[in-house]
Amino acid sequence: MSNADLSAVSGSDDPAALRAAADAVLARLVPTGGDPARLREDQWRAIEALVAHRRRALVVQRTGWGKSAVYFVATALLRQRGGGPTVIVSPLLALMRNQVDAAARAGIHARTINSANPEEWRTIQEEIEAGTVDVLLVSPERLNNPDFRDQVLPRLAAATGLLVVDEAHCISDWGHDFRPDYRRLRTMLAELPRDVPVLATTATANARVTADVAEQLGTGAGTDALVLRGPLDRESLALGVIRLPDAASRLAWLADHLDELPGSGIVYTLTVAAAEEVGAHLRQRGHAVATYTGRTEDADRRQAEEDLLGNRVKALVATSALGMGFDKPDLGFVVHLGCPSSPIAYYQQVGRAGRGVRHAEVLLLPGPEDEAIWKYFASVAFPPEPLVRRTIDVLAQADRPLSLPALEPLVELRRTRLETMLKVLDVDGAVRRVKGGWTATGRPWVYDTERYAWVARQREAEQRAMREYTGLTGCRMEFLRRQLDDEEAAPCGRCDNCAGARFGTEVSEASLAAARGELGRPGVEVEPRRMWPTGLAAVGLALKGRLPEAEQAFTGRALGRLSDIGWGNRLRPMLAEQAPDGPVPDEVVDAVVTVLADWAKGPGGWASGAADASERPVGVVTVASRRRPLLTGSLGARIAQVGRMPLLGSVSCLPDGPGGFSRTNSAQRVRALDAALAVPEELALALREAGGPVLLVDDYADTGWTLAVAARLLRRAGARGVYPLVLAVQT
Repeated sequence: MSNADLSAVSGSDDPAALRAAADAVLARLVPTGGDPARLREDQWRAIEALVAHRRRALVVQRTGWGKSAVYFVATALLRQRGGGPTVIVSPLLALMRNQVDAAARAGIHARTINSANPEEWRTIQEEIEAGTVDVLLVSPERLNNPDFRDQVLPRLAAATGLLVVDEAHCISDWGHDFRPDYRRLRTMLAELPRDVPVLATTATANARVTADVAEQLGTGAGTDALVLRGPLDRESLALGVIRLPDAASRLAWLADHLDELPGSGIVYTLTVAAAEEVGAHLRQRGHAVATYTGRTEDADRRQAEEDLLGNRVKALVATSALGMGFDKPDLGFVVHLGCPSSPIAYYQQVGRAGRGVRHAEVLLLPGPEDEAIWKYFASVAFPPEPLVRRTIDVLAQADRPLSLPALEPLVELRRTRLETMLKVLDVDGAVRRVKGGWTATGRPWVYDTERYAWVARQREAEQRAMREYTGLTGCRMEFLRRQLDDEEAAPCGRCDNCAGARFGTEVSEASLAAARGELGRPGVEVEPRRMWPTGLAAVGLALKGRLPEAEQAFTGRALGRLSDIGWGNRLRPMLAEQAPDGPVPDEVVDAVVTVLADWAKGPGGWASGAADASERPVGVVTVASRRRPLLTGSLGARIAQVGRMPLLGSVSCLPDGPGGFSRTNSAQRVRALDAALAVPEELALALREAGGPVLLVDDYADTGWTLAVAARLLRRAGARGVYPLVLAVQT
């Protein structure tokens, strides 16, 4: 069908003519080389509702079903009728890039406004005003940027021809991946003219989330949203679980069997540290893999995406940063090295595979460390009411808007948790983001205790479901579909429980030895704090800017990271909140000695002749511990004994209340440490007599501020340098 013919029929109200026009656009979007692609029945129902009836619709369909085809076809038809540009709210840059490429195939000109292209924003806005942009993709965070919200969004809402909310489960805090910025869509929905159609799409919504999103979608519409929900089976996916005795066996299994998996794929880990650890090991074992995490630079992410799309790598070793929207139809496998905490999140991630091939392998290799990682991420839930009220009161009493760095020292919350809480309060109307920061609105606000408690219980139920999944004897796909309230769930006939395991648990001796060597290698650098946190004046400390070099610690060492799968697995039980105190185990001492030997000889070590750290330590100092005095004390004593150095004493620690030091944010922690830590006079005398640098020994470094404050005190008391040494760091 020519463009002229398409223009003629797309403006018709005749359903048959409109269907023919829609199929013509689909043929351009999805070239087949044979018979042209035709719309599924529910794809057509959604397009007809949007184009002919200007309705609001929610489409809940499995990954690979063709949800993007609905909004691109509807966009083409609405634009032919003279409609304004389609605005797509999309959560990830990788997803945006895929959508821009897909739109181009259908002759649709798409542009994006996101954090990676601020230099293009003005040009894009001019193109929108000139009518040359068919689709504008924006991130949900952009909706509450003050300039965008107050200047661009009103004009955009007035001109929009179709609003699309992609990954719409993020709207609902009943779901596994709630994002407060998505709730800002309520405002946009309420301000849209009633004849502007709206489409929300997701592959991962159970019945509760579906109802919540549909309710929000109806805001300002005057009618209920059309909900099109289909079966969630993925006929190409063969699910399996492989249980192995330890982390080394899991890493060895992956190194042995990665090349046996079909095509190219994704290896998911639960933490950044594990992704980097696994990626490095697989490369050492000769596999072509790239690492993709939240810490990966944008340019490196783009390259990794392109390498996977072009099959130049066997796999991306990724965190959930690659969780939504990455579009590679021939992705042949997804392996999870570690179990996600939610069956819905798991279904979403495995849905990346098998979209355009008949068979894809989906394997889960769970580990005992998984639940500790779940617990850590669960600690960032919505804060208790007193902390929320305190934040609102601080903003209400301020004579100007407060930025996050200015507000953080005044409340007991870390910045990421504080920012998330403020976004929720913004949506609820209690605070507002403006130029210069945040301000209280003065509007009444109610802490929804029942809702927050229910969400917490839902997270616990999801974790129980994943424990059940790993030990399941029935059909795995049926189990996942039931978790998403799929009424048509039935045994799949493909998973390891239905059809038998396709992979065994065997690993080669060479791979197991290499994995044990990699995971057993102790030692990671501990970068010292060099800048004081902002806002210390607000908590009564006259400290700001850069720590004087003469008061800084040198770069230190830790035995391992709590978030990795090597030493982290061994250290977590020892350093857990309820773990009993006791002397340091011999195997840990032996590993620490190895770290010290490598440290002394390596770059920056005291045997290397480095300008800022060239002297050998002359003594050992511990940080007095109220929680683990036996562990920390015995560690310091054993190091002194092995290194033939004197144990000079301990930095004393005064009581700081029943909860210990604040771990909520840097400013509050520095305030507490400044008041609690001290160098006793006998230790100061020993430092001056020793006349050199010291090893500063503690059990654990989370924020790094205990080491920084203690090192400052020691250097001011006479130590010529401080080498921090801890058993573990958080990341």
